[in-house]
Amino acid sequence: MSGAGTPLAAAGPEARRVPVSWLWRYLRPFQWVLFAAVMSVPLITLVSLLQPYLLKVGIDEYIAPKKLEGLHWLALLLVLLVLGEYLLRYLQFVALHWVGHHASHELRKELYQHVLRMRASFFEREPVGRLMSRFTSDCEAITEALVAGVLNIIADLLLAVGIVIAMFLLDAQLALIALATAPLLFLATELFRKLLQAAYREAQKRNGLIHAFLQEQLSGIKVIQVFRREQTSAQEFQELNQRHQDAQGRIVRWDVLLFSSVEALASIAVAGLIWWGGRRIFAETLSFGVLAAMVEYLNRFYTPIRDLSSKFGLMGQAVAASERLSDLRARSDFDAVVRTETSEARPAGDAPALEFKQVSFEYVPGQPVLRDINLRLERGQSLAIVGRTGSGKTSLVRLLTRLYEPCAGGIAFHGRDLRAITREELRTRMTLVPQEVYLFRGTLLDNLTLWNQAISPERIQQVASRLGLDEVLKRRGSTLDSQVDERGANFSAGERQLIAFARTLLCDPEVLVLDEATANVDPETERLVEAGVRQMMQGRTSIVIAHRLSTVERADAIAVLDQGVVAEMGTHAELLRRNGPYAALLKVDRGGKLDLD
Repeated sequence: MSGAGTPLAAAGPEARRVPVSWLWRYLRPFQWVLFAAVMSVPLITLVSLLQPYLLKVGIDEYIAPKKLEGLHWLALLLVLLVLGEYLLRYLQFVALHWVGHHASHELRKELYQHVLRMRASFFEREPVGRLMSRFTSDCEAITEALVAGVLNIIADLLLAVGIVIAMFLLDAQLALIALATAPLLFLATELFRKLLQAAYREAQKRNGLIHAFLQEQLSGIKVIQVFRREQTSAQEFQELNQRHQDAQGRIVRWDVLLFSSVEALASIAVAGLIWWGGRRIFAETLSFGVLAAMVEYLNRFYTPIRDLSSKFGLMGQAVAASERLSDLRARSDFDAVVRTETSEARPAGDAPALEFKQVSFEYVPGQPVLRDINLRLERGQSLAIVGRTGSGKTSLVRLLTRLYEPCAGGIAFHGRDLRAITREELRTRMTLVPQEVYLFRGTLLDNLTLWNQAISPERIQQVASRLGLDEVLKRRGSTLDSQVDERGANFSAGERQLIAFARTLLCDPEVLVLDEATANVDPETERLVEAGVRQMMQGRTSIVIAHRLSTVERADAIAVLDQGVVAEMGTHAELLRRNGPYAALLKVDRGGKLDLD
C-alpha cells in the first residue's frame, strides 16, 4: 500500500490468523527507537529488583543492629535507584508515544490514499460513518496498544520472572508460600483475557454501527423532520446505543472481576507470607529484613498483574481494530484501473469520440440494467439521452466515466479502450457534471479551482463572466472569497449548478457529460443555467441526460433508453416523424419538460 502499484494481501482467514503482522511496516522506520526502548526493559527491571533487596540490607545490616554509620549512603542509593527507574520509564514512555503516533500518522495517510482509489460501488456499500471509525477509533486503538500494550506486557513478564528468581534466592520456602496462589492467578487472568477480548471486539463493532447510523440519519435530518420520523429514528438509535452499552457493561464486569480476583489472591498470598514468615522470625530462622523484602517483591509481582485488565483491553481493541483495518487494506476494487490486456479499437485518426459496443451492465448479478448498448458519437457532436426513470440513463454515464465497469462489451474513447486509459488522463479529458452538486466547506474560490493553484485569477474571472456567475455573485453580495457552508447549503440549487459549470469549464475537458444537471433549477437562475449549458457544450463532444426539451432539441442526436436498451436513436425531427417512444415522451409536455416519470 505504499504506492499505487503495491499489491495488497488477500483478504480472508489468513489475514485474521496473523492480524497484527502487517503493522510492522509502519514501525520499521523507527526500529532503532524501538530497539532502544526494548533494551531499556532489562535495565528498568534490574533497577526495580534492586530496591527491595536494598530494603532487606538496610533492615538486617543497619536498622536491626542499630548501626547508623553508612545508612544514609544506603538510603541515598535507594533514592537514586527510584529516581533512575522513573526517569528510564519516562524516556521509554516518550519514545513509545513518539513511535506510536508517527506510525498512526503513516497508517491513516496510506489508508486514506487507499480509500480514495476505490470505485463508487465501494462507497455505496460501506457507510461513511463506519469508514470514519476506521480512521479514528481503530487507528487510535492500535496506537494505544503500541504505546502501552506490547512492550509493557513484555516488561511485566520479565519483571515477574526476575522477582520469582530473586524471591527463591532470598528464601525458597517463603517463595513457594508466596507463589502458592500463582496457578489460580494465571488461570483467572487467561479466562478474563479471552472474555475481555471478545467484549472489546463487540463494543468496537457496536461503536462502528453507531457511527454509521449517526452519519446517515444526521445527513438526512431534513427528510426525518419533514416526514415526522424523529421518534422512529430515536428508537433505532436507542436500540443501537443499548447494545453498545451492554457490550461496555460486559467490559466493566470482566474488568472488575479480574481486578478483584487479583486483589483477593494477592491479599491471601501476603497474609500467608506474613503468617509463615512471622513464625520463622520468632523461631529465629528468618530475618525481618528478608520478610520485608519478600513482601515488597510480592507486591511488585502482583501490581503489574492488577493492571493486566487494562492492557488486555488495549490489546483486545488493537487486535479487533487490526482485523478491520487489514480487511480494508485488502479491498482491491480500485477505481478505473488500467487494463494492459486491452488493445486499440482502431487508429485514433478516424475513430469516433465515443463508441459503446455491445455494452451490458448489472449492479446485482442476474438483474441487467443495460443490455447490448451500441452508441457512436463523433467528435464535437452532442448526444441527448432520454428515457423514463429507471431506464438506465445514469448507469450509462457512470460506465462512461468508469465509476463502474461494463459486465460485457466495451467503450472506446478516440479509438482507445477506456480500460487502457489511466484514470488521470480519462478524467482530465472527460468531466461529469452530476445532478446533485457537491460543494466543500471553504471559500467559493476553493470550490471553483478545487485547490488547483495553477489556474490564474484572470481565467477564473473570464469563466465566471462567460457563465453569468459574476452577475449572480454581485446580486447576492458575494465574492470569490465568500465562505461556502457544508454541502453549499448557503447557495441555491441553481447557484450551485452554475458553480459546478464554472468548475467544469476551468478544467476545459474534451468531453462533457451532463447527468440531469439542469433538473433542479430555481426560476431565478434558470436563464443563466440554460445559457451556461450552451456555453459548456459549445465546441465539445457532449452527452446530456436532460428533462428540459430545449436542451434535448439542440442535441445533434437523441438516444431513447427503455428498460436498459436503446429503443431508438436519431435527431429530434426524425424521432418525431417515427412517432415512436420519443414521440410518446413528448405527448405529455409539462412546462418544457419531458414526461419521464
